[in-house]
Amino acid sequence: QVQLVESGGGLVQAGGSLRLSCAASGRTFSSYAMGWFRQAPGKEREFVAAINWSSGSTYYTDSVKGRFTISRDNAKNTVYLQMNSLKPEDTAVYYCAARTIPVVAFSEGLYNYWGQGTQVTVSS
Repeated sequence: QVQLVESGGGLVQAGGSLRLSCAASGRTFSSYAMGWFRQAPGKEREFVAAINWSSGSTYYTDSVKGRFTISRDNAKNTVYLQMNSLKPEDTAVYYCAARTIPVVAFSEGLYNYWGQGTQVTVSS
């Protein structure tokens, strides 16, 4: 059974930074793709970033390019989302997701496992 547990959310002022973590367990993730999505109040869940676990190739939505960095630690089976220069519009619940094939996807329907989410609130 795959489990994904997010942590690291919180309240931060605009311009600040947070690092989200997604601890993965239950499988060997070297052949997976991992993604971060977010859902703001009243909006649909949207793609933020993704990484191919084995190659390390990364992908970002345009609104976070240059500010967010996705990475993984193979030894810890953990994926990170470093978020810098945060803006109030980044406020959302952030979800970690795993896809059981090593092909990154931008659609949430193509991911097989999800974490419970962690709240990120950016004040102006």
